[in-house]
Amino acid sequence: MREVAVDEDRPSIDFANRLITGQVDVVVFLTGVGIRQLIARIERRVDMQRFLDSLADVKTVVRGPKPLAVLRELGIKPTLTVPAPNTWREVLATLDEHLPVVNLNVAVQEYGISNVSLNAGLEARGAAVELVSIYRWALPEDLGPLEANIRRIADGEIDIALFTSAQQVEHLLQVAEQLDLADELRESLRRVVIGSIGPTTSERLTSHSINVDFEPSHGKMGHLVNEIAQQSGELVAAKRALSIRLTRDAAMSETQDPSAPWHDSPFMRACRREPVPYTPIWLMRQAGRYMQEYRDVRAQTTFLELCKNPQLCSEVMCTAVDKLGVDAAIIFSDLLPILEPMGLDLEFVAGDGPKIHNPVREAAEVDRVSALESLDSLQFVMETVSQTRRDLPDNLPLIGFAGAPFTLASYAIEGGSSRNYLHTKTLMYREPSAWHELMQRLSRSVVHYLNAQIAAGAQAVQLFDSWVGCLGPHDYRTYVMPHIREIVAGLTPGTPLIHFGTGNPALLPLQAEAGGDVIGVDWRIDLADAWQTVGHDRAVQGNLDPLALLADQKTIAARATEVLNAAANRPGHIFNLGHGVVQQTPVENARYLVDFVHEASAR
Repeated sequence: MREVAVDEDRPSIDFANRLITGQVDVVVFLTGVGIRQLIARIERRVDMQRFLDSLADVKTVVRGPKPLAVLRELGIKPTLTVPAPNTWREVLATLDEHLPVVNLNVAVQEYGISNVSLNAGLEARGAAVELVSIYRWALPEDLGPLEANIRRIADGEIDIALFTSAQQVEHLLQVAEQLDLADELRESLRRVVIGSIGPTTSERLTSHSINVDFEPSHGKMGHLVNEIAQQSGELVAAKRALSIRLTRDAAMSETQDPSAPWHDSPFMRACRREPVPYTPIWLMRQAGRYMQEYRDVRAQTTFLELCKNPQLCSEVMCTAVDKLGVDAAIIFSDLLPILEPMGLDLEFVAGDGPKIHNPVREAAEVDRVSALESLDSLQFVMETVSQTRRDLPDNLPLIGFAGAPFTLASYAIEGGSSRNYLHTKTLMYREPSAWHELMQRLSRSVVHYLNAQIAAGAQAVQLFDSWVGCLGPHDYRTYVMPHIREIVAGLTPGTPLIHFGTGNPALLPLQAEAGGDVIGVDWRIDLADAWQTVGHDRAVQGNLDPLALLADQKTIAARATEVLNAAANRPGHIFNLGHGVVQQTPVENARYLVDFVHEASAR
């Protein structure tokens, strides 16, 4: 890529004059090239000595060694130097620690494109932000080498690709589109070891679903080249092994195959809002502590160890399916193991539930939560999907699942369960840029995770937003909806998504707007009202109160009839509880509910 000066000198000259006349309090320099080009633009139009004297009088912030070196050449010692890896997050963290910018006029020397996150972070801290645009990025004048490398990657001739800036990613994909090789390039990149020079470049790669395999110890070209060269053999071998697994798993997944045994099952037909012979039913947490068989397995191992044992996970789920007679199985796993490879220290404590020992409480701590670049550490989940798919009857659909970004973020921030979500909402309200960054990392990881489950053999997937009910509609739209939409857009086409949230029926229309083929409904609202709210162009799932299963069977039948009547035989209803089966539930009551729904809803 190349750097092209913006067309107009006037904004740079106006900035220089405002600086000289005392209208600027802080100047943030992002690049050394930008400082040189700024000087070149203004030196014949303003008094340079007055400009440099004024620059020495105000607070100056430099993002790393290159702008630091240029200011020193000009005889100016910057007020603050932002530490590595020199991203916008370090800029904001440095200001937070040393230079609060509330009510200050802050000028930002931009380059390439505007850094929306940095600008929004400054404004959120009370600064008046002035953007000084110096140059923009453009494609190289000679596209020949880039086009040649795109063709080589698409043809499978490249083992390792190194990226040293986020804009390189955009240019690579842009030129691939022009060559009509975008699909071939993306497919081939799945088999290439991807090296990234640092977090900003890695985030851009992952935003385009390109998984990063390596980052150097320092964000410098020499470190990137030398360190990846030393590990190249291991990295290439691991990438090829993963590619073989993904290819194998993709061959197993037949979600969209109309000849697959499960394609016309009542559950899958209901997901597509097609007529069914009876209302399909499955139960959240249908394999759990209320079953003696599950307790026997749990007595042999810890919960986390069970989740990491595909054979046992398949056994407990297939046992539950056989015992209950439900119309779909869901993999036995948990919402939280995805957080471990993202940098969170997870433990399931007997009697207390999940604990995160290194919760995210400050904006700067978001950086240690890494978006999933590789699923190697979660391969046990994909093996659970594959094993369960093999062990289930061929005509019974299998559901994969993940926690929704808000629920995962809340666990990561609170460190465990919470009544008031104090830490979560504090970060969300006080540090919106950090909040959205955390949610973006979680969203990209969830997409990667769910698509891998689909490739491994899941026919549908469910997104559990178990804690989102603590939010009001405005906060949901602002802080959650954009990230749910990112997940919906990124999922494998043709695979039904069940979008389930609990705790606040006022969120239902927004959940539907965010996306999902099936909207899961808890017990706090009448099903007919819920369906009317989300729209009859969506299927719905629910919504018997789980504690109704503690009643006698006559009461269970009456309550289940109310739910069926509310659905009114409309195509697209999947019967379920409004949340998971509780531990105290008699197994015979759960089986009675399944049989009753089948018989009472027979068409």
